[in-house]
Amino acid sequence: MHSFNSKVASLFTLGLLWVLLVACSGPANDGSTKKLPRVAIAGIAIESSTFSPAVTEEDAFQARVGEEIFSYYPFMAQDSANRNRAEWFPTFRGHAIPGGIVSREAYESMVGKTLDMLRENLPYDGLFFDIHGAMSVQGIDDPEGDLITRIREVVGKETIISTSMDLHGNVTRELAGHSDIITCYRMAPHEDALESKKRAMDNLLDRLESGKGKPAYKAWIPVPILLPGEKTSTRVDPGKSLYAKVYPAAERDGVIDAAIWIGYAWADEPRNQGVVMVTGDDKDAVTATAEELAEAFWAVRNEFDFIAPTTTLQEALDKAVKSDKKPFMISDMGDNPTAGGAGDVTWTMHEILKRPEFKDESGPTLIYASLPGPEFVEAAIKAGVGNRVSAKAGAAVDDRFAPPILLEGTVMAIEHGDRNAETEVVVKVGSAHVIVTKKRKPYHRESDFTRLGLNPREADIVVVKIGYLVPELYDMRADWIMALTPGGVDQDLDRLEYKRINRPMFPFDREMADPDLRAVLIPLSHEM
Repeated sequence: MHSFNSKVASLFTLGLLWVLLVACSGPANDGSTKKLPRVAIAGIAIESSTFSPAVTEEDAFQARVGEEIFSYYPFMAQDSANRNRAEWFPTFRGHAIPGGIVSREAYESMVGKTLDMLRENLPYDGLFFDIHGAMSVQGIDDPEGDLITRIREVVGKETIISTSMDLHGNVTRELAGHSDIITCYRMAPHEDALESKKRAMDNLLDRLESGKGKPAYKAWIPVPILLPGEKTSTRVDPGKSLYAKVYPAAERDGVIDAAIWIGYAWADEPRNQGVVMVTGDDKDAVTATAEELAEAFWAVRNEFDFIAPTTTLQEALDKAVKSDKKPFMISDMGDNPTAGGAGDVTWTMHEILKRPEFKDESGPTLIYASLPGPEFVEAAIKAGVGNRVSAKAGAAVDDRFAPPILLEGTVMAIEHGDRNAETEVVVKVGSAHVIVTKKRKPYHRESDFTRLGLNPREADIVVVKIGYLVPELYDMRADWIMALTPGGVDQDLDRLEYKRINRPMFPFDREMADPDLRAVLIPLSHEM
């Protein structure tokens, strides 16, 4: 009997010790060991012109897969606060330089990889959906809406999806419906791109950590305005004042985020137009805020104008040659690869080389960036730096306005290894320094030029295939003019043949009646 009681006492003591051990190792009162939410990351981003003959294939997206994705987000470094707020499952993120319509084969391949990777680690509490919003795909009118719908089929209706976009993207009912929280940049040029992505991620994590879940309301208002970014920059009014309203609107009680999308002007699809969206938990605050922003957008429609003086290329060159300011920058806008142009239209280069001012080496120093020309690059490599080269470049994709151009001059530089261009060549033709690349590349940083031995600050004239100047070029300019040149992203929208956009649409129908700008409450994602 004594032995039995001793065993009972021993078992009781062990049990008590186990209970104490479990209690001591359990969640602290401050929640420091609370289970982290499971969050996936996915997205495919490109701006695609349907007015360009170019077709974008999968290799252009230079995809980051798995852990590689974190390198795209500085705020997701290994020791960052956000990295430690969740258990992360990065899948597939493709990001291409703007270009032509995406082939159906490329799109389906990337979507398939995304869905396969998402299936590997189900379930998810949240998903960060990082897109541009202006991708066009052969045979699909709303690729981002299609992509998020197919993602929903995999992750289920309960996963909270937070969508981050460019303000030049397009938001359909499908994209709005399957997104639980949605936002876009508030600056053009997009100096707040990473800030906006972080905001979208913070919004998602806040809802998961607080246990509040999906916002209760999503107000969506299409605004029938279709304008290019060069007329809607936030550097100047009315864009500056309009977007200044977004931040305080998003800070209102009951509102989680507010956003205005300008939309993408160079795709002929029913979804292309302006949009306002507001998400939050207070129905009245969400709807009123969306309607105020939409009314403000519509009210300033007639005030939008180009951010810089515009003229013909001939007049732009006349002004530049006569100017004593340097560098005098000219935007060759019609084939701007940062907006979706093919990037290889040679029309402007043909016109420049016709000018007598640039035929001799003693003429005004001009830098032209750039023309893709793999055959020319090969010939230049064979000739070598310091030697003469004669070969054609450009117009392999878009020859509607001019044929390939014969460049005969001296090879000044050859550089290998650029992520986009792969190989870059500088050829001096008279007093013009022409940058020719193996693959197309936009030039918008000073280092893009200096690594090739060029000093854009000392050049008389710098011609870039771009629209509004991005910050580094803008800060560098002594004077600037935008040339209305032809191409797949022609700034003269009346020269483009729109057939499928919704009408009436401003500015095509200037006398149209005021639209209905009442907020539409989009169903929550689990109600879609």
